[in-house]
Amino acid sequence: MEFIIIQIMPGYRGGGLLRGIERISVVALNIALFAVFFFVARNARAQQPAAAPEVKQEVPDNPVEHAPPEQPIPYSHKTHLALGLPCSTCHTNPAPGNLMTFPATTTCMSCHISIATNKPAIQKLAEFSKSRQPIPWVRVYKVLPGVTWTHRKHLDAGMKCQMCHGQVALMDRMSETTSVTTMGVCLKCHTEHGAPTVCSTCHSWPPAN
Repeated sequence: MEFIIIQIMPGYRGGGLLRGIERISVVALNIALFAVFFFVARNARAQQPAAAPEVKQEVPDNPVEHAPPEQPIPYSHKTHLALGLPCSTCHTNPAPGNLMTFPATTTCMSCHISIATNKPAIQKLAEFSKSRQPIPWVRVYKVLPGVTWTHRKHLDAGMKCQMCHGQVALMDRMSETTSVTTMGVCLKCHTEHGAPTVCSTCHSWPPAN
């Protein structure tokens, strides 16, 4: 291997060769810094969890506007979901799985024992909790008479809340914004997802009292 030794004589002011070496050094340093930055950025992206795919509404909007029902305590899905709370934190699906439940006051108070305690709505919530009375929430979507319905089967099939109830995360007040309770919408959705569409799927005979 051969080595090239450049001796700088006293009084030598650089010349073209020295300036060329300085330029090469600067370029090499920039390349090295870029390589380090690229390596760090690539590793950072690799360590980040993949963003959850957006869940789109599959049920048509309700053709008639429905006003939000008056609730015993004002509640904003928009505010709470913006904090990253999943639906299952407040809405569970106990056996037999027909309905989603409303949150127990203890669930609400696990946060609001120290958050927004000066607001009248939270003070009313604390009164329900202290008396151990369930909050009389008004259910927004109601299954029509004669229909056999279960959330459990739909959840097990991979359906998400937004598919049937719309973009709840954008709602300050929950209302019946979609036509999910209509027969035509159910049949269309079942057909698109390869689910049964025979009458006995949703209607028992003789009808239950």
